[in-house]
Order: sequence, then C-alpha cells, then structure tokens
Amino acid sequence: MSYHIAPTTPAGERVIAAAGGLIETFRSRADAADRANEICPENYADLQRSGVASAFVPEELGGMGLASLHDWILTLATLARGDGSAAIAISMHLSVTRGLAALYRNNEPDSAPHIRAKRYLEAVARGEMLICSTTTERGTDNLHPLSEAVRNGDGWCLNGTKNFVTMSPLATHIAANVRMRDEAGDHIANVLIPMDTAGVKQLGDWDALGMRASGSQSVQFDNCLIPHDALRKLAPWGQWSTPILVNRTLANVPLVGAFLGIAEAAFQYAIDAQSPAKVSAQSAKSRSGVYHTVAEMEILLATAQSIMARMGNKLDDFMAATKGGAEATYAQGHELMKDYQSAKWVANRHAIEIVNLAMDLCGGAGYTARNPLSRLYRDVRAGPFMQPYSPIDAREYMGQVLLGEYPED
Repeated sequence: MSYHIAPTTPAGERVIAAAGGLIETFRSRADAADRANEICPENYADLQRSGVASAFVPEELGGMGLASLHDWILTLATLARGDGSAAIAISMHLSVTRGLAALYRNNEPDSAPHIRAKRYLEAVARGEMLICSTTTERGTDNLHPLSEAVRNGDGWCLNGTKNFVTMSPLATHIAANVRMRDEAGDHIANVLIPMDTAGVKQLGDWDALGMRASGSQSVQFDNCLIPHDALRKLAPWGQWSTPILVNRTLANVPLVGAFLGIAEAAFQYAIDAQSPAKVSAQSAKSRSGVYHTVAEMEILLATAQSIMARMGNKLDDFMAATKGGAEATYAQGHELMKDYQSAKWVANRHAIEIVNLAMDLCGGAGYTARNPLSRLYRDVRAGPFMQPYSPIDAREYMGQVLLGEYPED
C-alpha cells in the first residue's frame, strides 16, 4: 500500500509493533474460528503475552502506557488485518482499561477510586483480567438502558439483559451501562463486576453473518447482588450529556479502525492475487479493468485512512485541551460526536466498497468459503450497525449539530 497511517507516540509505536507481530498468527487461525462460530482463546493469550491487552495500563503498573487515541485506532486496524473479530473484541477491553487508567491518574492516591483502579490495572498487566464491555440492549438505545441496578442494603441488585457482549465467553469481568435511580434523579451508571458473579448468565446465542469469532453473545443479569463500589454514576438517564457524548465517542471511534484494517487486508489480498505469477498469459492480455479497479481501491483506502488519522489527531487534541474531557462543554461534546459520525460514515462505506471490489477482482474464487475474502466480506458489513448512530440516523444528527440545534435525546 502506498499510503499508511503512522503512530504518533513512542508508546503507540511499541503497542502497534506488538500488534503487527500478531497479524500472521491471527490470520492463520481466523478461518477455523469463523467456521466453528467460536472465539479463539489463543488469540487473547497472545494479546496478553504481547502486552497489547495492557496497552493503556500505566508503565509503573506493568503496562505499555498508551494514551493516544490516534494510536489506539491504528492498533485495532493492525490487528484487524489478521482477524477483525479479535480486533473488535479486544477494543472493548481496551476501552475499559483506558477509563480505569484515567481514574487512576485523576484521583488522589489514597482515594477509593484510585486504589480500586490500581488493583484492576495491575491484574490486567499480570494477564489475570480480561474485561468485556456492553451498552447494547434490544428495543432501546445507548441513552435509555433498561437493565437496572436497584439499592439493596449496602449494595445493588442488578437485573436485565445485554446484547452483543463481545469477548464475553473468555472475559473474567464485565462492564455495562445500566439505569439507576436515587434521590437526585434517574441516571446512567456503569457497573464493573466479575463474570462469575452469582446471577450472571451467558446465553450462548451468538450466531451472526460475520464477526463470528467475536463471542458477541447476550448476557443476562438475574438478581445479581453487587457491592456499592462496583457502580459509578455517569450522567442523567435518557438524554445526551457531555460525559456520555465524550465517553461514547472515545469508546466507539477505535472500532471503526477495525473495519479499516479489514479493508487494508482485502486490498492487499487483491493486489497479491494480481501478481504476474498468479495471472495467466491469456488474462494478462487485457488488464485495463484491473488497473482501474485497483486504482479506485487505492483512492477509497487513502480517503478512509486519511479521515481516520484526522479523527485520531482531533481526539488527542481534544483530550489535551479539555483535561481528558473533564472540562469539555456540551457543544464540544456534540461537535466531537458529529466528527466521529462523519469519519464512521466515510470509513465504513469505503471499507465495504473496497472489499466488494476485491471480490470483483478475484472473481468466483473469492465467493468460495475457503477464500479469506468471503470472511472479510461478511465481517466488514458489521461496521454500519455499531451505535451510535446507524446510517439511517447519522446524517440527521450531523445536520442538527452543524446548524447548532443540539439534540437532547
């Protein structure tokens, strides 16, 4: 490929180099995991061994000290060149550990949040903790979670069902956004609990078109009794707020990087398939269509890479200017979400078209189940469905923000 995104920080260089070392190994396992519709445990052992799983853990706690959102995006794109399922799955874990690292840094050393975050981050660095994360529920959206934590003595009682809980079959812990109510009102809160908590039930219902090795089953909470400090209040329930706008953007932008990585893999596969050694003398006589197609793929890929690099740099600048989002305004939160929607729209659509063109170049061979393109074709189609927003809703939201009509819900 003639254009690529480069890491912007030393920590990013280390993490991305570690991710790059896993591409071929992940690729060699991807077909079998896809066919079995099962998550591949060896991939996550490798992610822990290589240090990628502890990318956001501060160096003094045994991690790699990553802070750049730009380089997080690139890490996922790199992993997805080997296996898109593994890339989106570990991103959920990285999202939670990034948040824990922020709590560790931003609270006093003798405070409960600092001590709890430190304990978790050290466990992640030791390879003892993998965290799946979820906001999705059937019949509602990110602003209106229906799973609810209710006061129960000194703790909480949690009930509800979450869908698309990626990496949950292997996770030691689960983080989820839920509803909670107190004397101050109705809130979105986050819970982080061990997966073996009594009442947590893995439903084993993942059977999808693509991302079949992501382990994105549903998880049910059935009268789960959890301690008081397992819940953290975030923002008002049922409406946009600065914390939710910022957190949802930070958690979801890197996922788009995974679909960019899938497109990069498909592009390279198509280029390799057109090498002189693989093209017959008869087909080599007329190459005009091939030249035009690979050029179009290059333009699409460079466009997607450029907008994702721009988005990553914007996120890093935003975090620096707002003290990690803590000093962001409501308007800035919507502007950030709007820019994410633009990048998501371009990158996802271009990624789908790149894989589609790769299929065209490879002809009938790409349609066979044994060909990697058939898996990439199914996996890349998952991108537009990831919330917020769906392609059906994104442009209306972007238009509202551009005209200063910030939606409340």
